[in-house]
Amino acid sequence: MADSLAERARGVVLAGVVLSAGEGRRLRPLTDLRPKPLCPMGATTLLDRAVAQVGAVTGTPVAVNVHHGRDAMLAHLADRHDVHVSEEEPEALGTAGALAALVDFLDGRSALVVNADTVHAEDLRAFVAGWDGRRVRVLATPPPGAPDEPFGPRSGIVASIAPWDLVRELSAEPSGLWEVLWRPQLEAGALDAVAATGPVVDCGTPEQYLAANLWLSGGRPVIGQGAVVRGTVERSVVWPGAVVGPDEHLVDAIRADAHHTVLVRPAEI
Repeated sequence: MADSLAERARGVVLAGVVLSAGEGRRLRPLTDLRPKPLCPMGATTLLDRAVAQVGAVTGTPVAVNVHHGRDAMLAHLADRHDVHVSEEEPEALGTAGALAALVDFLDGRSALVVNADTVHAEDLRAFVAGWDGRRVRVLATPPPGAPDEPFGPRSGIVASIAPWDLVRELSAEPSGLWEVLWRPQLEAGALDAVAATGPVVDCGTPEQYLAANLWLSGGRPVIGQGAVVRGTVERSVVWPGAVVGPDEHLVDAIRADAHHTVLVRPAEI
């Protein structure tokens, strides 16, 4: 791959990967309408926010894996020169299998990996700048109930760096990064864990999704492009094209379309 060789000659050793193939069951009914990575986040989407954050550090294209919601995802990514699409068929490969399927794209580069559904304000440039070029490196929250442990199976993951020498040993079959990469390296004392300094929100549920939007907006309602608000909206998200009628007062709500309004209390972050 001539472009990759040229990049390495300029000293670029990392490629960006945004994991986006999950089903998003816990985020239903929102994910009945669109794949989780395409759910609006402020003026953009979860996926586009993650691609922009990673691409600003590694350069583009950024790899995005696709399985659930395949047609909508491919349509959204069509003609995007800043994205390399990795289609996973007939089954999703999990977080580790997804990296194994990208060995040709990585072409000797290590991978800066994030999940599309994680919202944060961490400095990925600083995270990458501290990497020693050899060890697995993880930017995460402490495990719940264990504030003195930097990393564990229930940590909130912001980003990780998977060195090429380890990525090329992975198998392109359903498997998870914790099981096949992070835990073995942690137990061997070969994992570099960095503590996140601010809120990290996994938008896995409607409560968390609403909280992430409100956190980014400073608590103001988030009104999508083309949405019409004739009533009043408080601590809520109105998706692009949705309508709030003149007699409506939405509080702690996600108005997705004419048939889907999810009422929740935003999660604490």
